[in-house]
Amino acid sequence: MDLARKLAILADAAKYDASCASSGAKRSNGGMGKAKGLGDTDGVGICHSYTPDGRCVSLLKLLLTNWCVYDCRFCVNRVTSDTPRARFTVDEVVFLTIEFYKRNYIEGLFLSSGIIQSPDYTMEQLAEVARRLRQDEQFFGYVHLKAVPGASEELLEKAGRYADRMSANVELPTDADLKKLAPEKSMRAVDLTMSALRDRHAEAKQERKKSRSAPRFMPAGQSTQMVVGASASTDRDILTTASNLYAGQRLKRVYYSAYSPVLGADGDLPAMTPPLIREHRLYQADWLVRFYGFDAGELTTADAPDLSLEHDPKLSWALRHPAFFPVDVNTAPKRDLLRVPGFGTRTVGRILKLRKRRRVREADLRAMRTPMNRAGPFIRVPGGEVIREKPELLVQRFKPSDQQMRLFTRRLTVDQLEQTA
Repeated sequence: MDLARKLAILADAAKYDASCASSGAKRSNGGMGKAKGLGDTDGVGICHSYTPDGRCVSLLKLLLTNWCVYDCRFCVNRVTSDTPRARFTVDEVVFLTIEFYKRNYIEGLFLSSGIIQSPDYTMEQLAEVARRLRQDEQFFGYVHLKAVPGASEELLEKAGRYADRMSANVELPTDADLKKLAPEKSMRAVDLTMSALRDRHAEAKQERKKSRSAPRFMPAGQSTQMVVGASASTDRDILTTASNLYAGQRLKRVYYSAYSPVLGADGDLPAMTPPLIREHRLYQADWLVRFYGFDAGELTTADAPDLSLEHDPKLSWALRHPAFFPVDVNTAPKRDLLRVPGFGTRTVGRILKLRKRRRVREADLRAMRTPMNRAGPFIRVPGGEVIREKPELLVQRFKPSDQQMRLFTRRLTVDQLEQTA
């Protein structure tokens, strides 16, 4: 099989892996006039672009191979799938990365893989690609490697020495989901791999504080990915698992990837992909947990364990807690201000800064480009119109407006409407 055909198969197979952002990478080749090699994650950064289905394709995003000994029922690359197969050699991945970089097509590499032979064998191949790029090719661009759950700590150590970020994908939010849909995987194996990376990352940071010449280890940290909609798990389950991973494993990011039905999948799997708005709402909720002081359990309820598709998670929370509002912009603590719909972290920072000098007025909020139609009903501020509405009226106020019909949407006649009523 020629290289172009392999590239077509293995680049397409990699599109289901969403955990490839490069934020946090700090690897430099020395700057202008001092360059020691190729690439620079800090000076030029990574430019991202997205396919229509939301996948990031800015990096050279590949699988080393889509052969896999596992039989994860939601995965197109499972051992029982009849998808076309291909496998790169280490030399081929190194060659493609350098040649694409020199042509300014990419600025880094995201490399994952199906499991071939064993977790150790697969991890060894991935680590060798990173070593060759760093040592033989003097490549300083961004490198993100998959951490194979179950691989030895020695191989994870080798990979982390050359990669900027690694990701051990948890895939599904609960161990019961894994047992049902990915029986060769377990939450315990993923947890042990993440723990090994976390501990070695912390050790390397301490060693770097003592000596700047100490080797880096996975400087951009680790991330993971969960498939949304393949199982019956709710958004509450997903957010709880994500929150635990942030706290316990100190992950930089959890990525949510909507399940994509594949040909030949088992009949008990969903026939359609979940609405992309669900994936979007999970990212919004994830942001609230990480930067706005929300607990994952606050964003859903036991009676409604899935996030609202109509309202964003912060607005939904505000509509469920009318007694919490209005928040006085001039006296409320930061924690309360962050819960006001329409107030971002930057707006709250500006409010707190201004409060040290004088009282904040409505005109100040408008000068900060605060969306007052959104924030107004939830705050008390001098000069602002006090909008006091009953909770049910507030829900109606923020109900999404009807969308204009598409040109070819079938319009029902009065008679047809009466028949359907």
